[in-house]
Amino acid sequence: MAALPERVAGFISAGRVGRLGTADASGQPFVVPFCYAWDGAALYSAIDAKPKRVAAGSLRRVRNIQDNPRVSVVIDEYDEDWSRLRWVVIQGRAEILTGGPEFARGASLLLEKYPQYRQMGLPREAGTMVKITPGRISHWSFAG
Repeated sequence: MAALPERVAGFISAGRVGRLGTADASGQPFVVPFCYAWDGAALYSAIDAKPKRVAAGSLRRVRNIQDNPRVSVVIDEYDEDWSRLRWVVIQGRAEILTGGPEFARGASLLLEKYPQYRQMGLPREAGTMVKITPGRISHWSFAG
């Protein structure tokens, strides 16, 4: 993958929320908003302590990734002044992390970015986290 322009990498890093698109084994799409951290090579998103209806491993996005690791992510900015519109689409592969050094790296990045994770005590050692490694990144802005 080619190096990203700094303004695009910065936009990804600064974004507070994206939309994660997964698909099950039959191809049925599912999109969910998610918080993430970007280290320049991968996105990390924790399945955290916010209320859920089912256990982390039973969430549809987790099951979909286990069945079909190909994902898409949209990070965008909308403004009534359309000269400020922009978006990034990341297509890549996701994996579920439950511990180890990559999990700890993702947790550290998320704890640094979001004070809410520090308040809820996001674990650094183990849990459930999604790691997305980009294969292709597309970007657009109205301003060029």
